[in-house]
Amino acid sequence: MGGAPAYADASDRKGVVPMRTRLRRKYRLQRILAAIFAAAGIGAAAAGLLTLAPDLTGYAVRAGLLSAGMTLPEGGLAILEGQAAPPAEESRGEPAASPAGTALSEPEASEELPAEGSEESSAPTSSAAAEPPPEIRVEVPEVPEENRAELVHKTYAAGTSNLYIPLENGYIKNCTSLSRAEIEAQIQNPPYFTIEDTAEPQVLIMHTHTTESYIPFTGDYYDKTMSFRSTDNGENMAVVGDRIARELEAAGIGVIHDTTQHDYPSYNGSYDRSRETIARYLAEYPSIRVVLDIHRDAIASGEAVYSAEAEIDGRTAAQVMIISGCDDGTMGYPDYMKNLSFAAALQNQLEGDYPTLTRPVLFDYRHYNQDLTTGSLLLEVGSHGNTLEQAAYTGELIGKSLSRLLNGMKTGG
Repeated sequence: MGGAPAYADASDRKGVVPMRTRLRRKYRLQRILAAIFAAAGIGAAAAGLLTLAPDLTGYAVRAGLLSAGMTLPEGGLAILEGQAAPPAEESRGEPAASPAGTALSEPEASEELPAEGSEESSAPTSSAAAEPPPEIRVEVPEVPEENRAELVHKTYAAGTSNLYIPLENGYIKNCTSLSRAEIEAQIQNPPYFTIEDTAEPQVLIMHTHTTESYIPFTGDYYDKTMSFRSTDNGENMAVVGDRIARELEAAGIGVIHDTTQHDYPSYNGSYDRSRETIARYLAEYPSIRVVLDIHRDAIASGEAVYSAEAEIDGRTAAQVMIISGCDDGTMGYPDYMKNLSFAAALQNQLEGDYPTLTRPVLFDYRHYNQDLTTGSLLLEVGSHGNTLEQAAYTGELIGKSLSRLLNGMKTGG
């Protein structure tokens, strides 16, 4: 890991704009690089140039599969881009390879069955509830036949094994040594925090891996040369966070949305940097009770990439998976069961409001800075096979459900 990166000013946000120009430049530059490689005939030179231009090359499936064995969503991409050894998060006790990886490769994801029918801000973001969100406009590029690979559309539901613990709505997937009885007893408890009727911010939305992005179009195939990363906050996880924040603000809940790119220019150490951001906000705004770290998953099998989808009110949404960490005794995270109560409450609300929107809550030995509050969760919104439009729609639905849950928790509410 290198030194602290020089972040761009997050207030200098790019809007959501058509992708045509960027895509054309990308394919033009790829053709130029391909010509150079063919002329030189030197593999090492090609590797060097690709390392210098990671945004022009795609690691779609390899990144997704490597991610399945790492503690970080899409951890495999960092290794493929040559960014050193396993991330620093492992030093806080998270295993390098878990039986239930955060980013599920299809063999493991198959345990979940298809459903039936199927840079920094120092203050809360200003409310934009009165204005419609920016339109996500995409022109489908021409993809050469040799760059096409299968895109599979799938709605995930709970599997049949004993790992799955039913809630009133939805399920928890228990990947820990805790007994079913212990978890069932815990999730009867409401969240271990209250929401006040105040204008002060009570929710912090942020992104440890802000530059995670989605496919620009959907169909029977995807472009396997894509990198699934973007430093344009109009194309990455910041868009999803914006949609959640809009709904919270419209419901009268104070929210801060921080768009710092903690994973750029270096992926390694992302969680250390995001921890600093969270701690700073908690110190500045003691009113914050909920911290949501918004990511997207990576699901792949062979060259096939999976899009985790749900049909909600006639529109396609990206399925969401809540991750609630458990301490194996080495992580300094003693209140993990309190966070699980919040995860269960949010899962119940989301799945009750929008059936099939959620995948089972992943309860596993993870840290993800969730020790900082009893309302800290990581949300995986879709996979790298989903579109930004689908993920943004899910952001709206998450915001609506979370607003209902938190307003119902207000003192005297």
